[in-house]
Amino acid sequence: MVSVSRSIHIDTPVETVFEYLDDPRNHPEVTPSLSEVRNIEPLDNGGKRVEHTYKMAGIGVDGELVEEIHDDGERMVFEMRGELTGEIEIETVPDGDGTELRYRATYDLPGTVISALATPFVRRYNERELQTTLENTKTRLEAGQ
Repeated sequence: MVSVSRSIHIDTPVETVFEYLDDPRNHPEVTPSLSEVRNIEPLDNGGKRVEHTYKMAGIGVDGELVEEIHDDGERMVFEMRGELTGEIEIETVPDGDGTELRYRATYDLPGTVISALATPFVRRYNERELQTTLENTKTRLEAGQ
């Protein structure tokens, strides 16, 4: 299992940050390896179910995100299903006049030998991916989208 987490301050109100991230169509704009989201379905809890494709080493990996927790304006927790499994948690926390955006992801790697060999690479890759996602979100939101 690989777990990464990061946070960043964004000079934008919590409501704006949450609203932006609550729309799955915005995620490919800020997440470098997320190439597509499709078949977005609203859930009874206010969250969404989304099919997606990640590009990893030039190969498309399909999956589904199901938002199991949707605390409006505060927190989203997604279960990852498909070739990659795990959980993604996004929190928007008031920070002065802006927002602290917190992002945590935990992934299960398939196989035992592959997992043991790949874990350090996957961790570094995901840490860079996450940092870039946060910086891209900050840039887009502070520029007024």
